[in-house]
Amino acid sequence: MLKNTPLALKNALLALAITALIIGTVVYAINYLDRQRLSELTAIQSQLATDTLSLETQFSLLENAPCEDIASGNELSQEVSTLGDRLSSTEARLGSKNAQVIELKKQYTLLQIRDYLLTKRLATTCHITPTVALYFYSNVPGTCTDCDRAGYALSYLRQTYPSLRVYSFDYDLDLGALRTLEAVEKVQQNFPAFVINGKRSYGFSTLEEFEKEFPKALFATSTASTTTKK
Repeated sequence: MLKNTPLALKNALLALAITALIIGTVVYAINYLDRQRLSELTAIQSQLATDTLSLETQFSLLENAPCEDIASGNELSQEVSTLGDRLSSTEARLGSKNAQVIELKKQYTLLQIRDYLLTKRLATTCHITPTVALYFYSNVPGTCTDCDRAGYALSYLRQTYPSLRVYSFDYDLDLGALRTLEAVEKVQQNFPAFVINGKRSYGFSTLEEFEKEFPKALFATSTASTTTKK
């Protein structure tokens, strides 16, 4: 049948078939990715719910526990940080304006604030001074040109010095508890913004300069523990 068909028509039919195949492949890929994204978002949401309940339970247990048991609180903080990395990766793929991502960020932000309050309560009760860094960033275009570098620097420090507790907050997130935290810590809209052991600082230049904002004890104790592990 095609032998008698003009060459132009043959080419048109071939092009149509290729186009249909490409469209079908793209549709399948999009549907597959959507299913994967939904599955990942659901997993993160489930983990958030579990970690929130775990943190609240831990708060109740440690509130009246001996101070020597305070070390057990660090494990959940590490899990919270790991969950934050997963959420950041998801946000990078789906966009900061994705409705599901925003909702998950609100839940995660509340989880971080709870963990931060637990850390402060235990520090007061047990007379210790943990190294805590609050990091405030903005996703508004042009508002925070150094936020990516600051985020990478904090991730590096957190992984290198496990005793460091880092809490990252999207300053513009519409959440009452976050607004209150920003007011209590007196954080200005100058990004990136940090509150390190109660001391506020703004801007980021280099990792070496940034490390000067942290107490020297952090590097001494963490270096010792790292050497021991080796």
